Amino acid sequence: MHDRFPGGGETGDLLRAQDWSRTLLGHPDTWPHALTTLVQVMLNAGQPMFIAWGPQRTLLYNDGYSEMLGSRHPAAFALPFFETWPEVRETVGSLMDRVFEGAPIHMDDLTLTLHRNGYSEETHFAFSYTPVPDGDGGIAGLFCACTETTGRVTIQRRQVAEAKRERDRLFEMSRDLFGVATFDGYLTSINPAWSRQLGRSEAELLARPFSDIIHPDDLAATGDVVATLQGGKAVHQFHVRLLKADGTPIAFAWSAVPEADVASGSFYTVGRDITEDLRREETLRQAHKMEAVGQLTGGLAHDFNNLLQAAHGSLDLILRRPGDTERVARLARNGLQATERGAKLTAQLLAFSRAQRLELRPTELTGLVAGMAEILLSSAGPLVRVAVGAARPGLGVMADPTQLEMALLNLAINARDAMPEGGDLTLGFTERMVGENADLPSGPYVDIRVSDTGTGMLESVAARALEPFYTTKGVGKGTGLGLSQVYAMAKQAGGTAWIERSERTGTTIVMSLPLVETAVEIEPAPSDQALAVIDGTRRVLVVDDDADVRLFLSTSLETLGFHVVVAEDAERGLAVLDGADPDLLLVDFAMPGMNGAKMAEVVRTRRPDLPIIFASGYSETAAIESAVGPSAVMLRKPFGVRDLEAVLRTAFEGT
Repeated sequence: MHDRFPGGGETGDLLRAQDWSRTLLGHPDTWPHALTTLVQVMLNAGQPMFIAWGPQRTLLYNDGYSEMLGSRHPAAFALPFFETWPEVRETVGSLMDRVFEGAPIHMDDLTLTLHRNGYSEETHFAFSYTPVPDGDGGIAGLFCACTETTGRVTIQRRQVAEAKRERDRLFEMSRDLFGVATFDGYLTSINPAWSRQLGRSEAELLARPFSDIIHPDDLAATGDVVATLQGGKAVHQFHVRLLKADGTPIAFAWSAVPEADVASGSFYTVGRDITEDLRREETLRQAHKMEAVGQLTGGLAHDFNNLLQAAHGSLDLILRRPGDTERVARLARNGLQATERGAKLTAQLLAFSRAQRLELRPTELTGLVAGMAEILLSSAGPLVRVAVGAARPGLGVMADPTQLEMALLNLAINARDAMPEGGDLTLGFTERMVGENADLPSGPYVDIRVSDTGTGMLESVAARALEPFYTTKGVGKGTGLGLSQVYAMAKQAGGTAWIERSERTGTTIVMSLPLVETAVEIEPAPSDQALAVIDGTRRVLVVDDDADVRLFLSTSLETLGFHVVVAEDAERGLAVLDGADPDLLLVDFAMPGMNGAKMAEVVRTRRPDLPIIFASGYSETAAIESAVGPSAVMLRKPFGVRDLEAVLRTAFEGT
């Protein structure tokens, strides 16, 4: 007996001291070979193990398992299993029944309530039940190797509980909007930040479709995001504005992930208020625009002095010999051409200084470059030769036109600075097809190449030149935003930008933008026909604070056959409005006191159908549109009689 079961520690001693004749198993000499072998393995194993043998499932175990028994050891040794563990009969009994039917069972986590140390406690076990054949086709017993995981589970639960407390604290205190929503359009769980940010109660937010609080212009984008989430994909960094209770929109950057089980029909989302970020970004962009315009000052001053000289000289010569009709006409045309060139330059400056949202649209390259030719030449300076390659008619790119103009202006300024002694600036266009590419989606692209013959760029500089705020210029001479703006513009348009460098022979910046075909614009032939709607009774109220402009406008209108009433400011204009009974109001935007937009608001309440034309040298179209809507008729100063005639025709044809 002692030789058959050596070792085994305390439970080995129990086994050897046991009077087996008094047990259901009988004397060990009668034990089947399988039981003897398993007992020998079990007693000397380091892992907790037990054997449940025979119909009564007599319990034999080793020292490792005795620790799991607590105060039930050593009395449990050689007793039927469920006399030792009556409280688990319902749970474990069915498992053992399956094993005695021949099915092995493995469980990583079995939860049991045990009463082993004088009190009930929740315990956890990982185990394997293995059936032991009896040689006659039946099952004689069950062998179990097990591990108690109660301690580990307790620690994990404590960690989960702490993480939940931290999550709940973040959920409650965060300024970000956390929520759970359904694909059919309702929020099911939100944190308090929703109510704090939007001024709406939690009950209201959960009761109504979330589309009710989304800015109408962002509903389509939201629908696209939800469709992507329904396909099982996460969506990050998309912008959707929510409406406060008073209708004020707040811009948020969102991330959303679908529930692991997409069939559940829900997703998780978090949104961060980016109002201040957008404001800072816009302020920085405007500052950068003004920096670029500031760098043009020298060239513009030179150009405007030339234009003023041409206009001033022409007028001076006309006054000296006003009776020479042919000479007067020639000099007048020369003066007009000078003012038209000046108007193009100021129009470009206004476009660059104007605040506006990114607006991607098909942009025809030939027209865009031709429209900014004057300002490109000015920015390059008198020492730089500018050459623009031809682009085929209709060749366009997907871009924001103003941002693309700004990018080209930045590159012209950088090229000028790289060629202090003068040189060549070349702008060219190349079409190409992109296949599989890490940076660009497949498709047709246009490479816009801006090359200079300047001092070149070191490799270390080229590696960082596209980073925001990186500059090699001295303090006060640049923000380091020029090339980063070029790169950002290209990426926002679905393209990219890069640098082709040489340390001695200049630098080429390449913007690669998606190619699109655009309609070829045909300039309408100028019409000499008189204004067809003039019948000798039309009356125009002119409101402008500049006496010279009022004189030009009244004289021009009278020449075109109108009756004219003039006022030097908005207040006087409103005072004569009813008595004058005009058929059209021609008003300046920028005036002391009440501006033209404010006057238009008042006029609309008194004469809703009165056509209004704004004559302005400023770019504040937003204020005008808020007063009379996006259909406001604009006449940009400076303009000529033909421009005035065309706008009048448009205004009266709409009445």
